[in-house]
Order: sequence, then C-alpha cells, then structure tokens
Amino acid sequence: MTTLSDPVEATRPRTISTQYTLGKDKVLYGGLLALTAIAYLWGLSRNGYANEYYAAAVQAGSTSWKAWFFGSFDASSFITVDKTPASLWVMGLSGRIFGFSTWSMLVPEALMGVASVGFVYVSVRRWFSANAGLLAGAILALTPVAVLMFRFNNPDALLILLLCAGAWAVTRAIDSTKHAARWMMLAGALVGFGFLTKMLQAFLILPAFGIAYLVAGKPALGKRLVHLVLATVSLIVSAGWWVAIVELLPASARPYIGGSSTNSILELTLGYNGLGRLNGNETGSVGGGTGNAGWGGAAGVQRLFGGEFASQIAWLLPAALIATVVLVVAAGKAPRTDRKRAFALLWGGWLVVTGLVFSYMQGIIHSYYMIALAPAIGAVVGAAMAVLWRRRSEWLPRTTLAGGILLTAGWSFALLNQTPSWQPWLRWVVLITGVIAAGLLMLLPELKLHRTAARRAGLFAATLLAVSALAGPTAYSVETISAAHAGALPSAGPAGAGGMGGMGGGRGGFGGRMGTPPGQNGTGTTQQPGTGTGTGTGTTQQQGGPGGVGGFLGGGGTSGVSSELVTLLQNGAKGYTWAAAAVTANGAAPLQIASGEPIMAIGGFNGTDPAPSLEEFQELVAQGKIHYFVGSGGGGMMGGRNGTSSEIATWVSENFESQTVGNTTVYDLSTGTGA
Repeated sequence: MTTLSDPVEATRPRTISTQYTLGKDKVLYGGLLALTAIAYLWGLSRNGYANEYYAAAVQAGSTSWKAWFFGSFDASSFITVDKTPASLWVMGLSGRIFGFSTWSMLVPEALMGVASVGFVYVSVRRWFSANAGLLAGAILALTPVAVLMFRFNNPDALLILLLCAGAWAVTRAIDSTKHAARWMMLAGALVGFGFLTKMLQAFLILPAFGIAYLVAGKPALGKRLVHLVLATVSLIVSAGWWVAIVELLPASARPYIGGSSTNSILELTLGYNGLGRLNGNETGSVGGGTGNAGWGGAAGVQRLFGGEFASQIAWLLPAALIATVVLVVAAGKAPRTDRKRAFALLWGGWLVVTGLVFSYMQGIIHSYYMIALAPAIGAVVGAAMAVLWRRRSEWLPRTTLAGGILLTAGWSFALLNQTPSWQPWLRWVVLITGVIAAGLLMLLPELKLHRTAARRAGLFAATLLAVSALAGPTAYSVETISAAHAGALPSAGPAGAGGMGGMGGGRGGFGGRMGTPPGQNGTGTTQQPGTGTGTGTGTTQQQGGPGGVGGFLGGGGTSGVSSELVTLLQNGAKGYTWAAAAVTANGAAPLQIASGEPIMAIGGFNGTDPAPSLEEFQELVAQGKIHYFVGSGGGGMMGGRNGTSSEIATWVSENFESQTVGNTTVYDLSTGTGA
C-alpha cells in the first residue's frame, strides 16, 4: 500500500562555515522580504491616523514618558487605552525619535509585518526547504487581513511578530539538545511580551508550543518537563512585571485603567479582555451584556467560513486543515522526534486551537482578529506542499495534491463571487487555472517525459498551482493597499466583500448590522444624539456637519475638526492640565490629534467607564484643570450611555453657556455657575 511516509529523513549534521555566499535561495528570500516591504509601505500615508483611538495614545506617549509607560490616552494621563501598552511603546518611541506623524506611527507596523514573514520563512525552511519557506512566507504576506493590519496601528502587528518569533524559538528548541532550555525560555518571554501587547489572546498558542516540545524535544522526558516549567516562569516574568507595577501603585499615582469598572488591570485582563470574550459577559463594554451575537455573528465552525471573516482569512483555510492532516499522516510511525509530526503539532495546533476559540467565543470578535491565523495557515500549507511535491510521482500524494488544488480553486471562486461586480473575470481564471493544474499533476507522471521536459512541465504545473491558490487573496490585498482604511473596524478587500450572511467589509468603519451599539442607529451608522440620521450604507459617518469631532468608532475624525476649534484649544491650553474634555475617547481623539493638546476622554473608549465620577469632574473643574467641554457638531451634547458620562454632560449643559466654534458646541468651564 502506498503511504505518505518519507523513507529517508535528512539527518546530516550542519557544517559551520565562516564564508558567506549569496545563493539563489538567499536572493529569493531577500526578494520576498523586499516585495513585502514595498507592498506594506506603498501609499501608507493614505490610511492617515488609522485607528485614532490608538493614534491619540501614540501621540501622548511621544510627548510624555508617563503616558508612554502606562499606555495613557492623553499626555496628562487621565485614562489608559483598554489594552496593555507594548504596541504603543514601539510606535511612541518612533514618534519621539522622528516626531509624531502617520509615517512614524505606521512604518514600524509595516516593518513588523516584514519581520513576521521572515520568521515564518526561516521556521519552515529549517525543517523542509527554501521553496516551502518562500510559499509559507508569501501566503502570510498576501493574506488580505495581514496586509490590512500590517498597515494599521492596532496591537495585532506586534502580537503576530512576537508569536511568529516564539514559534521559531520552539522550533530551535526541538532541534537542540544542549540549549533547548534557553530556546524555550526565549519562547516564553516572547509570548509574555505578547501578553503585554494584546493580553490573553497571546496565550492561545501555548497548548501548541508546549505539546510540540513535550512530544518532539530531544532531551529526556524529565528534562523536557523542567524546560517547560522554565519557559512558564519566563513567560510570567515577561508578562507580569508591568502588571505588578500597575497593581501595586496607588491609583493616585497612575491613570485610570480604561475598559475596567474597578480601575484594575487584573479585572481588565480577566473580564472585558479575558473571560468576557469567551462567554460574552462583557458588561460595560461596547457590546455590553451577555452573548451579544451581533458582534461577529453566530458562534460555530461556520463563522470563519462565512460572513465578514471568510474574505479576510479563509482563502487557504480548508487547504491548511488538510495540510495539517497530511503532515501527521506523513510522519506515520516515525520516531517521536519526527519533524513533520512536530511541525503539525506546533503550527497546526496554533491554527486549530486559535480557530476554534475564534469560532465559538461568545463575546466581541472582529474580522481583523483573523490575522492571528495567517502565519499558521502559511506555515502548514508550505510544509505540506513540500512533502507532497517530493512524492508527486506516487498515486496517493499526487491525488491529495490535486484534490487540494481543486478544493482551493473552487473555494476561491465562491469567495470572489461575494463581489460579482468586482473583477468578475478573476474568479473564472482562478477556477480554470486550478482545474488545469490539477489535471497536469495527475497526468505528468504517466507521460514518461525526458528529465528536462519533465522538470519544465513540473515548473509550469507549480506556477499554475500558485496562481490558482494565490490570485484571489493577492487581488484582495492589492485592493486593500490601494484604498484608505481608518476607524476601529477596518476590513480588507473591495467594498461589499464579506456578504455571505454577515457584516459587509467596506473601507473601514462599521459595515453591516450588528445590533445597535451605543451612539448608533439601526442601520449600522454612527450617529451623534440629535444630529440627524444615518446614511443606511453601512459605513461610518461623522454627524453634525463639518464641525463634528468624530464618531463612536472613530476614523477620519481629524478632518472634521475645524481650524477655529484647533486654535481655541491650543490658545486655551496654557495653565490647564487638560485643554478640554469630551465624552468617549473616540470623541476626544480627533481633538487631541488635531490640536496636540491633552483632551480628557470621559468614560474611556465608549463613555461607559466610571471615570471620572460627576463629583470628581466637578472637583477638577473647580481646581481649574479643565478649560473646555466639547459637545457634538451641530449643537448637541456628545452622549454615551446612561451613567457618569451622561451625568457630566447634563451638568455641563445646565451650568455653563455654550458657544459654537466651527460648527461644534463648546462650553467654557472657566465661567458659569458650576465653576
């Protein structure tokens, strides 16, 4: 019976050479990184400040070390963003060195993407081949959601870089006998720093990392267990030092922890950004309540294959699942340390565990989270392709490879068919090319061609295979690069992608109907209280005319801040801790970015954090620390939900006179009955 097991495992020891040679593989690797860098940097400034919520915090960190360390939203450090601050540290340092701008903020994100592709390449190449590494790296580089997020300022870019580096470290640990403990401790430290980037999401890969080393590591079992303990200690130290500092400091010495209801980083970690994401119990968050199915659609395995998620990540997801099985079967009864099995446990485990969590979590989930699957998809597909391609003369590997091509081509056809009016010819090219590639693979071994002709025919078939598999995501990625993206919920690909029963993608902002979060109407558009109606188009709309100060989900808000308002804030900032206050961070962000002055974000991200209380706000006003209160464009007060932010807005409107500055309502808190 034909099997997929390789009869010979490469076991020759590596020789150490001090002479550097520039071979074909290195040139191709350099070309991959160069092209990735060009793609990620091309027209980067069109994304502007991207997610203005994080951009405001980057700006604050570029001027205040306290704000930088804590991840504060404003330079006066009233409240933090609702994540741990590692990604802000990188962008903030860049802002300090080069000056705060869209380029200084976004270029580090793009370079993180290039480095992530590099780590995937070296990890796959080490155990398989250079060609397998090139394919794996190219898949990551061309995944639409990866292209989107490596050109954006959300924390995901740094998280993916750290996890890719961690997987590479585990690969080195599995290969090593003498230094395995060091490599595992490095992996633990990298994942720990990933926690400081995006909290508990970084830990989703821990089962894969631990099981892969425990099964395939070279040292004896007892030593492997000790090494895992050391890696865990390294992780705890790497993740815990900042948390310990924040928890031990008195609240008066640090900013309020945004996203928490008790001013605690531990509560934020285990609540809103932890268990709440799994069980949906995120009271006080954007979705609020329990099990808000509107954010991300219904839970289940179908989530990743439909709606808003499919066009972002699922192009090669079916192939990746098959590839994981192929690697396990190829290992067969090989020794415990077999690399194919270890690779399936490491990268396939990453893919399966993370994918299942994303599929079944009941809390808030957004399509851009899917970037966490992209490195694993690229790695297992690249590795399995190398295994199958070497054995393509045999019936079972050849049939498996051809079947995978047909499945991928058909699935790409279905995804491209989500936007039938966008490049309608492309889906047919993908499908026809896939059919021809599969046919050639099945036919060529039977033709008994001369070696040179067989090599050329095989190269032609491989080219068709690559075109069929990558044309769809590449086209979506090119479209993503060519369009501007901003706001809290960006989406890759052409407008209207992701219409398979879920949320529309668009160019950023809010697409589709997902319940009615605070400040939104039923059409899925952002609407300030008392300022008209939404467009019904599924896009974020700044309400209240040209003087508006940004919508609930941010994005493009700085363009709505008038020069008159900027001048007022800059001239009125002297002698005050905060030039102004505004309800929600997304209302305050465009004001802060445009003026360069600290703006207090009442209630944090969406106005639901109990900070400050009405009494605390009144005391700050009495002490002369806040000069203005900025309402919505066109005259109304910027709302939020009922709570302290609503109480503060009401108190201001009842005790201070308003003025219109550039079509924006502003209250001078230095005058009036409440002062």
